[in-house]
Amino acid sequence: IHLATENEQYLSELPEQAGYFKETRIVEFIFLLSEKWRLDQSTRYQAVELLERFMIKQVEQMCEDRGNTKGGDQGQRSSWSSVRDQIANTFVLRLVSCVQLASKLSLHYSRVTSDTALKFLQSLKYSYTKQELLESELAVLDTLHFHISVSTPLAYVELLLEVLGYNGCLLPAKPLHQLCVQLLDFCYLTRETIYDTLLKIAIENSTPSKLQIAKFLTVKEDFMLLAVGVISTGVFILSPGHWEQAVEHLNCITGITPQSILEFSYAVVRRIVGTTTP
Repeated sequence: IHLATENEQYLSELPEQAGYFKETRIVEFIFLLSEKWRLDQSTRYQAVELLERFMIKQVEQMCEDRGNTKGGDQGQRSSWSSVRDQIANTFVLRLVSCVQLASKLSLHYSRVTSDTALKFLQSLKYSYTKQELLESELAVLDTLHFHISVSTPLAYVELLLEVLGYNGCLLPAKPLHQLCVQLLDFCYLTRETIYDTLLKIAIENSTPSKLQIAKFLTVKEDFMLLAVGVISTGVFILSPGHWEQAVEHLNCITGITPQSILEFSYAVVRRIVGTTTP
């Protein structure tokens, strides 16, 4: 109930730019860096969410500051160019800071130290100091008002798997969990393709309008739907005989319709196999 409430609250306050900083290259960078530093799965998702939320707020603040600057068209163009350059020049540093902060929220794994982070940045030919690294962390914390402990889609997946087991849904727990983590990674890395397929299924049209795309944003950012879709797909792959039972249970637990669960699973499976065959 707490996760569902949190999810609904987040969706009700969703900024128009949500998802801008979850493109494949960024997510892949965070996943590979987390793997290099041997961080757990929840940490990398936490880092993705921290970076996304921080960057959106930072861009909003910078745009407000620049928008208040008086000047002609030439001055405005120069101002926006400055915003873009400032974001680009510090992006990798901010990404590393978000991974650092996420690692500090995990109680079961070693946190990423300043020395480790600096060594990595230096390997990419950046010349930041420890002071600049600390200031970057503080900038993220300050921009997010220290609200950095956000629930990740993995928390939704794991809790729903627990509830399914408690409710007597007979599923192979350990292999299903492992598969769901892999599927969640896959959904993040192929996010645009999966949700593009899902949107076209939902509107029964291969060319969605700008308004339909805008309204679909809440679907793309719905962690509960993502978790249910991942579990449903995992069960379909691992134990197809239990799939209908699992979908029924997931529907009862979350209120998400069987049709929506089916459509999400279809979009994921279609992306996995790379075919349009139903």
